[in-house]
Amino acid sequence: MMSLLHATAMFVPGFLRLGRLHLPVYGLFAAAGLVAALGLSQRTARFVGIPAEKLWDAGLFAMIAAFLASRALLVVMDPQAFLRYPLLVLSLPSLTYGGMALTGLLVAVYLRRKQLPLLDVLDAWAPCAALLGAVLSLGHYFEGTDAGMPTHLPWGIVTPGDTVLGRVHPVQIYAMAAYLVLCVVLLRRLAGRLRAGEVAGYGLLAGGAISFALDMLRQPIDSVGDGWLDPPQWIALGSILAGAMLFTRTQSIQKKKIVLTTDSGTQMKELV
Repeated sequence: MMSLLHATAMFVPGFLRLGRLHLPVYGLFAAAGLVAALGLSQRTARFVGIPAEKLWDAGLFAMIAAFLASRALLVVMDPQAFLRYPLLVLSLPSLTYGGMALTGLLVAVYLRRKQLPLLDVLDAWAPCAALLGAVLSLGHYFEGTDAGMPTHLPWGIVTPGDTVLGRVHPVQIYAMAAYLVLCVVLLRRLAGRLRAGEVAGYGLLAGGAISFALDMLRQPIDSVGDGWLDPPQWIALGSILAGAMLFTRTQSIQKKKIVLTTDSGTQMKELV
């Protein structure tokens, strides 16, 4: 299987060529992943009691907000480049950490205006995000980006265009498999959900752990020199912390609810 994937990646080094038409492979996978995530949200919506069409609209808003926020930040950071080459600047892949933070703020405002419960929406989106992560990881593989560190393991691959490192970890395939497993686990937890926010907390915790662990096998791209960790690892740690706090909060609330229910039952027996 790995040899087949490796051979396919060699024939598609970042672009799908159809005559004079060159389509970015990662862009195609990103589009497919977004459609798949939106489709899955129609199933997860019923587990949290949100109308499927409202969750679909919220997902579309999040996609549009991410696109507009990233482009707006590009223009703000370098307005001269935008004035000279507007189409080129707007076509750049630019979903940065700042863009993601701004997108999160816009989505939170949207959910509040539409009176959609934040924790329920996050629970419904958690498996969808894992599925999107799996598809994007596969897109990175076929594009030849986000590659791994050198390895002597038999399933090591050669990144298209690389003539220096040789065989490297297929870390994109590791990530795809991990996120697919996480997607299935989150779907099962969502079906048996006891409290709003617990599935999102588990997803942030597990997803952050996956990202942090696999980043150790990736070639460093976004480095801060002598810093303890690279920016993606700090983001992963933040995700782990946020997930742990959210998961712990939901668990403690659930325990308090069980204790209150038990006490009420005891008092009723005493009155009788």
